[in-house]
Amino acid sequence: MQRRILGGLLAVWFVATVAAFSTKAATSERIVNDPNTGVALYGYDAVSYFIDKSARQGATEYEFRFAGLTWRFRSEANRAAFMRSPEVYVPEFGGYDPLAVGEGVPLEGNPAFFAVSGGKLFLFAREESLARFLANPKNLFDAAANAWPGVRKKLVP
Repeated sequence: MQRRILGGLLAVWFVATVAAFSTKAATSERIVNDPNTGVALYGYDAVSYFIDKSARQGATEYEFRFAGLTWRFRSEANRAAFMRSPEVYVPEFGGYDPLAVGEGVPLEGNPAFFAVSGGKLFLFAREESLARFLANPKNLFDAAANAWPGVRKKLVP
């Protein structure tokens, strides 16, 4: 009987430990990326948001390592622009949704839902978040900027 209880407790401990680790891993990086490949922004070209005004996938032929991640670009020109000034193209708040960040939550943005506002790239988890942000970018940006240091501490460097 004691063995069964001990075995059950070990199983519960193991499941709880795995669940806690999995939850942390879901939002572990300071820049949104594919956790299986380490590709930033799930392979979307950060420069295309500014140049093409659209979310476009990068290509493996045009990769660059920055901030511990692989970044992909649609062309050599886009890669060169990023290499010259990555701080211009890396999304604000690491690509986490600014509305969620403003509430203290590290919720990954979806590279398909984006805005370039004030010369900065923002990614959003949902289309509704994007619409809310565009209706009041200054106040929502300010809330996210104030909350970002606390949210950032929740993420692995």
